[in-house]
Amino acid sequence: MAAESSFDIVSKIDRQEVDNAVNQASRELSQRFDFKGTGSTISWAGEHAVEIKSNSEERAKAALDVFKSKLVKRGVSLKILDVPETPKVSGKEYRLPITLKEGISPENAKKIAKMIREEFPKGVKAQIQGDELRVSSKKKDDLQAVIAMLKNSDLDVALQFVNFR
Repeated sequence: MAAESSFDIVSKIDRQEVDNAVNQASRELSQRFDFKGTGSTISWAGEHAVEIKSNSEERAKAALDVFKSKLVKRGVSLKILDVPETPKVSGKEYRLPITLKEGISPENAKKIAKMIREEFPKGVKAQIQGDELRVSSKKKDDLQAVIAMLKNSDLDVALQFVNFR
């Protein structure tokens, strides 16, 4: 009898790629003509946060667009970013604190497991294990269909599929 195949659904941040995007955006902000004299900077603010500083709200949002474009070029999903609507003002400086979301929240994990149960009622099992999900089935084709379904779904979390066995 065939053993069960499985894979894990995770939401991890590739910190090296994000660091490269921060460095590239910082370099571009220092070199671009439209950012000259605006004091626009981007830097790490802790382990899971990036901060953009500028002397105007428009320049802060433009710096955010530069950062987003660098992330996309490096293959990092923009769903990891938690960006506030408006920058915080402190004196003449606008700060845009951006937190990086990692891991699948329990609510999202339940939603994903429910989607899998509704779409594939027979043979496919989804188990929540902390901040990841394990999906198992006897048929590898079912697992590939689950991956395709989740890639096409509009979830507010960046998903990666690992440990396909």
